[in-house]
Amino acid sequence: MTGRILVIRLGAFGDFVQSFGPFAAIRARHAGAEIALLTTAPFVALARQAPWFDDVLVDARPRWWDLLGLLRLRRMLRGFDFVYDLQTSGRSSRYFALAGRPPWSGIAAGCSHPHANALRDFLHTRERQREQLEMAGVTAFPAPEPGWLASAARGFDLPGRYALLVPGAAPTRPLKRWPAGHYATLANILADRGIVPVILGAAAEAAIAIEITAACPAAIDLTGRTSFSDIAALAGRAAFAVGNDTGPMHLIAMAGCPCLVLFSADSDPDLTAPRGPNGEWPTVLREPVLADLPVDRVAAHLPVSP
Repeated sequence: MTGRILVIRLGAFGDFVQSFGPFAAIRARHAGAEIALLTTAPFVALARQAPWFDDVLVDARPRWWDLLGLLRLRRMLRGFDFVYDLQTSGRSSRYFALAGRPPWSGIAAGCSHPHANALRDFLHTRERQREQLEMAGVTAFPAPEPGWLASAARGFDLPGRYALLVPGAAPTRPLKRWPAGHYATLANILADRGIVPVILGAAAEAAIAIEITAACPAAIDLTGRTSFSDIAALAGRAAFAVGNDTGPMHLIAMAGCPCLVLFSADSDPDLTAPRGPNGEWPTVLREPVLADLPVDRVAAHLPVSP
């Protein structure tokens, strides 16, 4: 199919990465079309680097009383021959109306290609989006090749054998964090086994990294220093990664790195676990209160034997 295609995928980061497979499938379905992505500002650079889109549009997510903002959004949404709404949120029906009710895949009321599964919210993101696309006539689902992710990465002077530690999580979700002291103990176990721990995270998580490196001087702190491309490149060479249920772990898994992901009762791995480029599941450990998850249990389930 030719013409103009719009894909809608906003945040959060982990959800955005989970849509790499659908992005690749949509591009395969519409190889000759002009495909635009509507997303939010944090993901624009990553989306423009990706091989699936000809244009990237920025949704400022205007409030419903912001008439000028809504007019700008309406102009962006108009003129497409088909829309794949992968966001499928409470905003979907309003976006459908602003777009002029074009042919539409999603959950917007009255859309032409609804995801007609009453149990869709009980599916993992990957399976839910695949089923949605199948109901819209998409039949081929090529694996999203992760090589493009690392194409703009910088070089870091790291040892030959290292593992990634991702001890952070969204500031609003503290229950998703395994304690920094536990990560420090694990870091020392890795160092004793000849594996250098490399800590990743946002700049706001530097205090966590400081606590880990104070207890394990062999650990390397890269918090606040890595772009999305850097994370993908580091993941491609790492022995494995251990982290909480947080956005960077999704990118690390999508890059093909073996992952051990730690879940509390605050999120459900059956619905949100990071997945590899071919749908591979990570190793998952779940404890209702992550502080109760012992370090020796984590060390016993590392994805790659030292």
